[in-house]
Amino acid sequence: MKFPFLTLTRGCETFYRFQQRGVLLADQRLWSSALKHSSQLCKNKSFYITTPIFYVNASPHLGHLYSAVIADCLHRWKLMQGFDSRFATGTDEHGLKIQQAAEAVGKDSLTFCTEVSERFRNLFSSCNISFTDYIRTTEQRHRRAVEHFWSVLWNKGLIYKGSYEGWYSTQDESFLMPSQVGEALDPSGKEVKVSLESGHKVEWMKEENYMFRLSIFRSRLLDWLVKNPGAVQPERFQQAVVQWLQEDLPDLSVSRQRSRLQWGVPVPGDPEQTIYVWLDALVNYLTVVGYPEIHEQWWSAAHHVIGKDILKFHAIYWPAFLLGVGLPLPKVIHVHSHWTVEGRKMSKSLGNVVDPVENSQMFTNDGMRYFLLRQGVPDSDCDYTHDKVIKLLNTELADSLGGLLNRCTAPALNPAQIYPAFCSQAFPRDQRGRAVAEDYQMVAAVRGLPTVVEKHYESIHVYKALEAISACVRQTNRFIQRHAPWKLDRRDSKDRRWLDAIIHVSLECLRIYGTLLQPVVPEISNRLLTRLGVQPHERSWKNLDFLQRYHGTDCPFEGRLLGLDSRLLFSRLEGQNGDKQKPKKSKKPACLK
Repeated sequence: MKFPFLTLTRGCETFYRFQQRGVLLADQRLWSSALKHSSQLCKNKSFYITTPIFYVNASPHLGHLYSAVIADCLHRWKLMQGFDSRFATGTDEHGLKIQQAAEAVGKDSLTFCTEVSERFRNLFSSCNISFTDYIRTTEQRHRRAVEHFWSVLWNKGLIYKGSYEGWYSTQDESFLMPSQVGEALDPSGKEVKVSLESGHKVEWMKEENYMFRLSIFRSRLLDWLVKNPGAVQPERFQQAVVQWLQEDLPDLSVSRQRSRLQWGVPVPGDPEQTIYVWLDALVNYLTVVGYPEIHEQWWSAAHHVIGKDILKFHAIYWPAFLLGVGLPLPKVIHVHSHWTVEGRKMSKSLGNVVDPVENSQMFTNDGMRYFLLRQGVPDSDCDYTHDKVIKLLNTELADSLGGLLNRCTAPALNPAQIYPAFCSQAFPRDQRGRAVAEDYQMVAAVRGLPTVVEKHYESIHVYKALEAISACVRQTNRFIQRHAPWKLDRRDSKDRRWLDAIIHVSLECLRIYGTLLQPVVPEISNRLLTRLGVQPHERSWKNLDFLQRYHGTDCPFEGRLLGLDSRLLFSRLEGQNGDKQKPKKSKKPACLK
């Protein structure tokens, strides 16, 4: 499977293709600069984002979808900025754990891997994950990349034949220091050794294999982190890596005896050894972008999204391997925490593993995306319950955002079904009209909203961006409620101009919200913008100047017919008892006089 590089033409086509799906954003304070440099953005800016490749020993769960949604949000956000963005995900299919899982169900390893990998691919496709590349470590292109990567390390003298003796976790595919091992009781009450970090059982292993000279990279890794304080984000995870590097960094075993592990890439020149699964897996990020021949354009723009449980592999082992072969280190490693279920860790034994396919069908794709990004806090673990999902989506998508759209487009308030004209006398900048102080505060907040959202999208603190958007939506609802346009008399010229100004301002707010939400809920955003009559080619950076008539310039939407689709933006969800949660009471528009 080949993926040609994104040329300038392809990059711009991709950008406009995503416009069709409702994926655009604008920063209100950067208009003139964006217009001036928009062509350079498409020509010069590459962005490469990856998820971890997911281990196929079991079906996908909520945490896998969370990683993919974060990366997808960043990918869509960068496309909106005009970047030529590439987004890779896929499956990790080698290792002893896979070999054992396939044997347990009586299947050969490749058949087993193919079946599970397809579950991941189908999940991501059904949940609107817009990956451009899907990699499997069993592909021939990947094997060739791994063999080349190994040979470079070997030729530089960074791999040597040695002997490893120590603790090893098959479930984590990880070698452990004595300080990382503790004691616990297994289900039968027998005392066993376990990894202190994961709780998985470990075994003492002694075998001859190949070692990577990890120890010589300790000072260089520390220097990288000191000179690049945002290399690992959020900051607490960078500090954790720095703390690990204060201790001795022993050389790393990078192969297993073939007699123990047959399912993997053989060591070049030594068929009795199999390359360590993590070295094999990490190289996938290079495989996708054409390593070893044509990877430079994309690799220099690499960003990883990972869970906190694989931080050491990505922030110590992977950078050391890259330094060894002489390649640039990733721009940023974005780390997220885990999800619990009703306060407990997800576990097969507890029967509380959340099925992302089932829940996406129950709450809709955009509903699940919104919940994960609204409630997910990268710095700390988050808790999942059905009731939390229902309450959040009903409150913020159905009632607040959907209710605002319904009000502004209802025939009772907007019988002509148009984007009405703005009257500067009714809503003047000198604050002498009917608008009150809170209205001007709302206008200022919405005008500055893109800058706030941009900051939080960049750092994957998407929940903060959504908090800011939600706060502005509430302000706009209060604006409508405060002025009760349904009480105005359309036959009176002053009332009619004021009514039109209220609706115009509200629709402009909705247009900004819909645009900013596109990386998070692309389907809902597309429906919202289509209802407002905003055409796909008008959803770009240059078209998002907020409330232009208020600032004395023409508004291209004024007088335009609204879209015909008047369905609810997001239907309220039912609770587990089958009853729909009641929305908060609010005055509804009555027939106009």
